[in-house]
Amino acid sequence: MENLQALKQRFGIIGNDIHLNRALEKAVRVAPTDISVLVTGESGVGKESIPKIIHSLSHRKHAKYIAVNCGAIPEGTIDSELFGHEKGAFTGATQDRKGYFEVADGGTIFLDEVGELPLTTQVRLLRVLENGEFIKVGSSKVLKTNVRIVAATNVNMLYAIEKEKFREDLYYRLSTVEISLPALRDRNQDIHLLFRKFASDFAQKYRMPSIRLDENAVNILLNYSFPGNIRQLKNLAEQISVIEEERTITALKLKQYLPDNNGNLPAIVGGNKKENDFSSERDIMYKILFDMRNDINDLKKLTLDLMKNGNVEEVQEEHHRLIEKIYGNQDAQKTNVEVLNIPQNSSTEKEYDFIETIEEDESLSLQDKEIEMIKKSLEKNNNKRKLAAKELGISERTLYRKIKQYDL
Repeated sequence: MENLQALKQRFGIIGNDIHLNRALEKAVRVAPTDISVLVTGESGVGKESIPKIIHSLSHRKHAKYIAVNCGAIPEGTIDSELFGHEKGAFTGATQDRKGYFEVADGGTIFLDEVGELPLTTQVRLLRVLENGEFIKVGSSKVLKTNVRIVAATNVNMLYAIEKEKFREDLYYRLSTVEISLPALRDRNQDIHLLFRKFASDFAQKYRMPSIRLDENAVNILLNYSFPGNIRQLKNLAEQISVIEEERTITALKLKQYLPDNNGNLPAIVGGNKKENDFSSERDIMYKILFDMRNDINDLKKLTLDLMKNGNVEEVQEEHHRLIEKIYGNQDAQKTNVEVLNIPQNSSTEKEYDFIETIEEDESLSLQDKEIEMIKKSLEKNNNKRKLAAKELGISERTLYRKIKQYDL
C-alpha cells in the first residue's frame, strides 16, 4: 500500500485527522478491485479527490477517467450525455453521439452528485452496474461497456430512499464500499493548517507576502462552523489575501469576512427536517392548549366531587389516578386536597359560578406557558440546550433565540 503521507502530497491533500486518514486508507485498499464505491460527505469537503486516488491506483489508470456532475446536467439531456444517442432521436440530434459510458469503456466514471439523478436515469444506471449493458437514446441495440463507477453525494441517501427520490436497489449497488469524508468542523486540528496552505498558495499566485493570523484570530477561525467546509475556507483565504493590505489579520478583521451564522452553535447536518420552526412552535402551542384544557376539566371534576362528598380520604382514594396526573407521580402521595367550605345555602348556580372563577384565575397566557416549559426543560437537562430543544420538539437555534427573547 502506498505510503499515506506520499499519497497526500501527490494529490494535494492537507490534514492529519484520523477520519480523513481512515477514508484515504479505504480508498487505497479498494482501488485495485473493480467494486463500486460511494463517497459521502457534505458539500465542499473534497469528495472529488477520492475517485482520482482510486483510479490512479487501479489497473485502469491508463484508461479514461471521466468526471460527470449529475446535478449540473438538465434532466432532459442527461440520458443522452451518459449513454449517447442516435441521429434523429430527438430535435437537434443531427448525428450519432457517444455517451460517457461508451467513451470511458475500460476506465473509470466518477458520478458526482449522484443523488440528483432522475428516477428514469437511475433505472438505466442500475442495468449498467448489474451487467454492463446500456442502450443509446433512440436506439434498440444493446451495447456493452466495462467501466468502474465511483459515485459521490452530499444527500442523505436513506432519507431520499424513504421519500422515493432514489432507488434502494441502486443505492446498495453503488455503495458496495462507502467512504465518508468528515466535515471541516470535525477536523479542528486541520483548519489552521489548511488556512496557512491556502494563504501561501495565494501569496505565490498574486505575488505578495503571505497573510497570517494572530492568536485571537486563530481562535475565532477554529471555533467557526464552516458550513461551506474546505471550499469556504479556501475562498476566505483568497478574499483576505487580495483585499487586506495589512498582512497580520486580527480577530476583529477576520470576523468581517465570516458570515454571521451563529458559528458557535452546532450545525445541523444531514438532518431530515420536515417542518419549519414556525410549524414546530405552532404544534407546541396546540399541545399546551390541549393539555391545559384537559387539566382544567379534571380540576372541575375533582372540585365538584369534593363539594358534593366532602370526604377528603374517600375522594383521594377514588380519584388517585386523576390526582397523580394533575400533580405528578412524585408528588401524588404528598399532595393534600383541601376541602373548600361552601356555604350550605349556596345555590347550584353559585357553585357553578365558583368553579368558573377558578378557571378564569388560571393563567392562559401562551407566552407564560412557553417560558415555563422552557425553564423546566432546561432545569431537567442541566441547562444543556441541545437536550432541552430535543425534548421540546424545536430546533436548538429556535431555543437559543427564545432564551434571548425571554432573557432566561
